[in-house]
Amino acid sequence: MENTKQIPESRRCESAKYKYKKSSHVEIFKVLQSLRWDEMFCDFKLETDDGKIICGHKVILASASPYFHAMFKNCEEKNQYLVIMKQLDSTALQLLVNFIYSGEITVTENNLQFKLCTLCLFLKILLQASNILQLQEVKEACCHFLQTQMCPKNCIAINALADLHSCTKLLRSSELYILQHFSDMVEGDEFLSLSSEQMVKLIACDELKVPSEEKVFESVIRWIKYDLDSRKGILPQLMEHVRLPLTSKDYILKKIVEEPLVNNCLKSKDYVIEALHFHLLKSNELVSFLTIPHHNRKKPRQPGSQKVILAVGGSRHGGNLDSTEWYDPKINQWQPGPQMIASRFSGGLAVVKDNFVIYMGGVNLGSVHQSVYLLDLSSESPYWKSTVDMLIKRRHLGVGVINNYLYAVGGSDGNSCLSSAEVFDCRTQEWRMISSMATRRSSAGIGVLHNLLFVVGGVDGLSKLRLNSVECYHPSLDKWTPVSKMRVRRSALGVGVLDDVVYAVGGTNGFKVHKSVEAYSLSTGVWTSIPDMHLCRQFPD
Repeated sequence: MENTKQIPESRRCESAKYKYKKSSHVEIFKVLQSLRWDEMFCDFKLETDDGKIICGHKVILASASPYFHAMFKNCEEKNQYLVIMKQLDSTALQLLVNFIYSGEITVTENNLQFKLCTLCLFLKILLQASNILQLQEVKEACCHFLQTQMCPKNCIAINALADLHSCTKLLRSSELYILQHFSDMVEGDEFLSLSSEQMVKLIACDELKVPSEEKVFESVIRWIKYDLDSRKGILPQLMEHVRLPLTSKDYILKKIVEEPLVNNCLKSKDYVIEALHFHLLKSNELVSFLTIPHHNRKKPRQPGSQKVILAVGGSRHGGNLDSTEWYDPKINQWQPGPQMIASRFSGGLAVVKDNFVIYMGGVNLGSVHQSVYLLDLSSESPYWKSTVDMLIKRRHLGVGVINNYLYAVGGSDGNSCLSSAEVFDCRTQEWRMISSMATRRSSAGIGVLHNLLFVVGGVDGLSKLRLNSVECYHPSLDKWTPVSKMRVRRSALGVGVLDDVVYAVGGTNGFKVHKSVEAYSLSTGVWTSIPDMHLCRQFPD
């Protein structure tokens, strides 16, 4: 009989994918570690200077450490069963090999070979070993621990260690720590071991935090007397950077003049005379014209004024960023900064009192915010923290600072563009509304000139028309006044102020991006065109 049962048609062959992940896969490393302890299937041994033998599997170590990878691939050790590891501490090496197998490392005083070796000292040894074996994670962990243990007694040694092993973040943080804890640091023995180059660099630093310049002078004398014969010749170079005019007249006459080292140094005596001359003239208005050659020794130091270029938040590939990074010109590198509390873009950014970075408003997950975040760059370990929210939600707002008052102007609340503006008083830590602008503006440019706030261009909230109008806010009058219109309509423009002139740079008119630039002078009261940029730009900074 004919089989009437329908046979399913075979499907066209399609590429298939099936994935199975073994949940106990990580247990393999425990097995490998156990095999190593039992010296099973090991294909090499490491021997340290003190005769300690450490067994292992080449493929495991080579997969985790570029150092071992190069050794077993190209070096003469690739065919050797016993490899001599010179100048590596045996305990440190054992811990690092264990880390490769287990992914964990724990250092306590109990597992150190020498009880006299403190935890911090051994971490320095471990840092050196991890740097040699190119185990970056361990190196960074050591640096983090040393940073948490930093104090006036060990900061110089940690700084030297960071410099030796190219630990950039630890190097910068230790330098900042030394500058901010100078008064305590100079009382310790490590201070006396500074080289002459290090001493000059330290004393010359404008960011040095000291209660008075007398402390700087006393530290110079103490450092020189520690090794008088070899250091007395450097006194003139050090005294050049001691800001004697900032010491009191009584201190100069009673302490500095009576110091034998100063009396026996002709150039140092010149600096003393210069300081006394400054005190003689300081009640006279001519003192403002008093010039001190080479270095401005009458200028107060500015501790905590780390100068960096900061990049905060933004967007990438359609997603918002919560990362921060800054460029430090002293080391010519970008460094990762502290993570923001939340992702943000299209907010406002300002710097108050040189050290406080403030991020206002912006967008996250489609919502406009009024939150304000603060980053203190003068802190030893800067981190973002929440501060007082703005009164109104804003994105694409304009931001300006006048005499430590922070202004948030215009922008959009997500539904419409805003004409409102508010100001934050850094003393009272309060926001308050100020007079509204005549025109709603988002993506406007902001410039500050002669304590006046110029709001330039932008886009209105009704017709999406790009604006060429300009308004000026007078803080003392709480009043906005119109300013001459720009020659070109611009939003998303950059605004800069130089030599009493406000510059409007680039931007867009809604149809094309500009490369044109125009300038507004208070003396003429009009905008004039200046040469174009080479490239069209919107949102330039």
